This record gives sequence, C-alpha cells and structure tokens, in this order.
Amino acid sequence: MATKNIPELNVGVVGHIDHGKTTLLSRLTGKFADTHSEELKRGITIKLGYAEVTISKDKDGYTQEKKGKPVRYISFIDAPGHEMLMATMLSGAATIDAAILVIAANEGIKPQTREHLMALHAKKVKNIIIVQNKIDIVSKAQALKNYQDIKKFVKGTSAENALIIPVSAQQEINIEKILEALVKIEIPKKDEKADPIFLVARSFDINRPGTKIKELRGGVLGGILKQGILKVGDKIEIKPGLSTKKGGEYIYTPLKTKIKSLRRGKDVVEEILPGVSISIETELDPNTTKADSFTGCLASKENILPDVSDNIKINAKLFKEVWEEAGQRPIDPLKTKDMLMISVNTTITVGIVEKIEGDSISLSLNIPITALKGDNLGLARNINGHWRLIGLGEIL
Repeated sequence: MATKNIPELNVGVVGHIDHGKTTLLSRLTGKFADTHSEELKRGITIKLGYAEVTISKDKDGYTQEKKGKPVRYISFIDAPGHEMLMATMLSGAATIDAAILVIAANEGIKPQTREHLMALHAKKVKNIIIVQNKIDIVSKAQALKNYQDIKKFVKGTSAENALIIPVSAQQEINIEKILEALVKIEIPKKDEKADPIFLVARSFDINRPGTKIKELRGGVLGGILKQGILKVGDKIEIKPGLSTKKGGEYIYTPLKTKIKSLRRGKDVVEEILPGVSISIETELDPNTTKADSFTGCLASKENILPDVSDNIKINAKLFKEVWEEAGQRPIDPLKTKDMLMISVNTTITVGIVEKIEGDSISLSLNIPITALKGDNLGLARNINGHWRLIGLGEIL
C-alpha cells in the first residue's frame, strides 16, 4: 500500500529474457507483475507489468514488510526482455526515473542486455542499479569474472558508476541490499507548476461481466504524470485519441472527458503530482478504453496539447554499432525512404525518412503522434527481421 507524504520513485526493471526480472520483482514486492494469461503461458513479459511496494526501515535495516517507518514508495515497471518486444520496452523506459538492470551471472551480457542499456541511455535514465542475479548457480570464480565483465561493459555509459549487487532472486539473497539502494536514489525534481502532461501506458475496462448499469465504472487510463498536477473533477483532453478505420485508413479523434477518481497503487487520492504510476478513472465509455486502446496517447487539461501530427522533424544521433548474437555490427547511415520504428513517450510508430539535413531528419509517420518539442525518442531499424535500437533523437 502506498503511504502518503513519503518520497516516490518510478523504477523500470529491464534485462535479457530469462535473466530473472519477474522473479526478482516478485521478491521485491511480494507480487508477480505478469498478469496476462498469455504471458504466463509463454513465460515472458509481453506488455508492461506493474507492481508497487512501500519500503520501511526498522532496527534491522530495510524491508518491504509493514513494520518500521515507511521511507519510500516505489512503483515498478517490468519491461519485456525479448528482442521482438523492444518497442514495448522503449515505451516503458519513457516513464521511469531509475532502472534496475538484471544480468544473470551464469549467462552474462547478451545483445538484449546491451540494447536495454542503450535504451536507458536514449531515454536519459541516469539512476541505474545493476543486479547480478543467479549467483547461487555459479562458482565464486565465475561470479567474479562476470562482475569484471559487467564493469567493462558499463564503462563509458550512464551506468559506469552504477552499484552492482550480487543477488539470488530464487533464494532471496541480498534483496534487502536492493531495497537500500532504491531508498538512496535521489528523487528527480519534477515541474508541478507546468501544464499537466499525462503519458498513457495502458487503458482498461475494469468492470466485471454482468455488472449492473448503475454500478459501471468509467474507462480507466494507466500511466505517469510527467509534469503538472491533475485533480478529481478536472476536464481533460486525450490525443491522438480514439482510432477508427474508414476506407482502409485509421482516423484519430481527440476525446474530452472528466476525471472521476484517481488511484496511486491501492490508494484512492484526490490529486496526483508528477511521479509514480497512476490510474485515472474517466467518464469515458469503458468499451472505448478496453484492451489498451489508448496506449501511447497523451492527456492534459483542455486546449493545452498541440495538434496531432503525422510529420515530425527530429535531431538524430546514431550509435556506432548494434550487437547481435554473432557480435558487433556497424550501423549504416540514414538515407531517404528508410523505415524506422520511433518511440516517443509511450507512443510507438513507424516513420519514413523524407529529408536529411545534417543531423536534422524529417519523417512521415504511419500512426500520428502528439509531438511535444524537446521530447526525446528512440530510433530502431529492422535488421535481419528484428527491430534493433540504432540511435536516439529529439523532436525539433
């Protein structure tokens, strides 16, 4: 349960598939973030998973149990580790203040490990904790070699000075050390006086089948308030909004609605400040918000968000190489008609390069976005059938 008036932090859990992210998260919070039956069947995270914990401190140290003094509320986002789900991982990275990068000691650094660290760099996430997981199934010599490999791997990156914590999530070894590290992260300053910008990461119909009409709840938006303040009763606008197909084309219609209730974790609150994961109950028909139909949208008070755009200009910076199982591969320069996957905030779209002027790139988008000047984005290219992160950019 969230506790009022304690510092809040939004933390992403990233890393290669099967390196133990979801198990680690269950040990940190007492809850599995995988909540979709298809995910449980396949054993991988497909959509962003959410979980939260209030960390307390007692005479023995830090704990997630309800004893001692509450010192920090953490909202976790479990991002997919599978390379085919890089788009979802990138959209999750847009909503976090800090990250736990999980590296299994028995397998070491994989291409997705490298890609996830690059994604954190692209999204300007600087607070990173590295968890060296599965130390219970390797020898001391292997663990030490893996530790040195990690130090070499992060050199020159935003994680160069990151704390590396040896852990066994399965055996619950050193979980309290991660809790302590999370408490010590400095809370990034957020602008509460700016116009509110809410990043929609999920949308739901929370009503059970057979609910009586007078008991129906409105459509729910889940995500992060990037800046500003929102309160119960505020009138909000959602862009690009609802998509409908006409004559083979998708038409996007911005929607206006009212905030009926707000939740932070299990707590019902009257207002939200920038920070951790929040759900907003609206007056929208819940049928419109089901199945994540609003994922990637922005919400704000009426008449604040710019018009939706299917053409953007960005400042782009490519990485030197991508990593595949076979090793490093140089990244070819961008050229006109290149197809790129663009990740901005929680939106994923595909853009065609129309014009290149130095680092300035003009793109036409197949799914329009609500483009905010200065927003950073990830750029991915299809290489051998996989979307690979090749660089980062900023909307001009």
